Amino acid sequence: MFESAEIHQFVPKEAYEAEVPNLRAELIKCQIQLTGTQFPVIVVIAGNDRIACNQTLNLLHEWLDPRFIHSNTFDLSSEEESERPIFWRYWRRMPPRGSIGVFLGGWATRGLNARLEPECDANELRRWYAHVRQFEQCLTSDGAVILKFWLHLPKEQMRARLKEARKNPDEWSVDEDDQALFQHFDESRVHAEDLVRETSTENSQWHIVESTDIRSRNLKIGRVLLKALSKKLSRVKPVLDTETIEIARPGVEATRTVLDTVDLSLKLDRKEYRKLLAKAQADMFRVARRARDAGIASVVVFEGWDAGGKGGAIRRLTASLDASLYQVVPIAAPTEEERAQHYLWRFWRHLPRAGRMTIFDRSWYGRVLVERVESFAFSTEWRRAYPEIRDFEEQLVEAGIVLSKFWMHIDQDEQMRRFKEREETPHKKHKITEEDYRNRDQRRAYELAVHEMVERTSTRLASWTLVPANDKLFGRVHVIETHLKHLRSALGEDGPMPGGGVSH
Repeated sequence: MFESAEIHQFVPKEAYEAEVPNLRAELIKCQIQLTGTQFPVIVVIAGNDRIACNQTLNLLHEWLDPRFIHSNTFDLSSEEESERPIFWRYWRRMPPRGSIGVFLGGWATRGLNARLEPECDANELRRWYAHVRQFEQCLTSDGAVILKFWLHLPKEQMRARLKEARKNPDEWSVDEDDQALFQHFDESRVHAEDLVRETSTENSQWHIVESTDIRSRNLKIGRVLLKALSKKLSRVKPVLDTETIEIARPGVEATRTVLDTVDLSLKLDRKEYRKLLAKAQADMFRVARRARDAGIASVVVFEGWDAGGKGGAIRRLTASLDASLYQVVPIAAPTEEERAQHYLWRFWRHLPRAGRMTIFDRSWYGRVLVERVESFAFSTEWRRAYPEIRDFEEQLVEAGIVLSKFWMHIDQDEQMRRFKEREETPHKKHKITEEDYRNRDQRRAYELAVHEMVERTSTRLASWTLVPANDKLFGRVHVIETHLKHLRSALGEDGPMPGGGVSH
């Protein structure tokens, strides 16, 4: 695979100096055009030539306007990064739309580094490559341009470089890593070819660049970057306000959905509720502390109907926790900063550290619920969200995060009763709006969207819990006891729920 990067490409100085001014001018022109678009450009620089990778990063800062370049280099994971799923450190550094992000190594080389470890597991490596492909597909499907350059230095040139470094140690930036790489050159090359092959796709392929000759390397990278930018910019068309967004729904509406299987008659009397709630909260306090000590984080997701009891369930859950252990993240319409990123970006950035809990009041499922039904997203956008969400949640669970997903379900009569109650209660009036009543007219569309959401995102690793919430008391206890069960399982404390807890 790397044979094409070992033919000793060479560009004369005169030819290089004749081409570079025009190439730089065209690249700057494209960069200026890019600032007014709705997509980012992501440049990945990796390879076995560390010095060339650093020089290429410097070259991009020289040839382009560095004010609109977000450069990222990666050392060993910080404590904060090591306590979260691996891709957290990459998602949080994604460039906003209309700008360029340059990544030196990053996710591209992590698989290679892991492969060189004696304890590397083949199945784990395959999962990693699958996550890389899904990650990059997430970005390109959202409009991003991904350009990946693998800078390859042939073995003999590397040998000569190391020899020269021994002669002139003060003039060369060669370190122990370069020495080690040369010692394992043949093995590393095989693994690098696997990485390039496994993570090259139609929309994010690797460009293999021979790094022996600096001028040849610079021109190839500049030409590839210019060609990709020009091609993408030529296809950019403004989205007209009058453009329609398809609302894709099943051709034949099912007579029943998964929501019809929820037994809404389940309830607790006030005396039993107080007893069970006190028991569940006391258990949650102790179990959450054990999870903290064990470094086990959790993510709790609440979705459901307007006035479905999400807020009440969250308040009872957090009342049983040490305030330092949790964060509640209410999700509303995205901010300007969030709109400049992939929709999953704002959720990745809120993932908890080890031993902590993040509670989402609404979540990434808005893409396949409200954005779908209310025509805020194109059909292609919310349809591709299902595999994106499954991969996202799979990464959370693989990182050891306990994930609980709750749909708070009530019927229309109970919803209307709660709407009226809110209107008549001074401290609840702010919760009811005309939008809530308008959403009732879309009830069937939402039911079908919820049915498909559960069908396509309730997996072995991340199942949905449909909470019977017509009775608020039952729903609150059910939520706490369910998350308790998940936490205990992660702690290896499986067993029946104590105290005769509620079930569904």
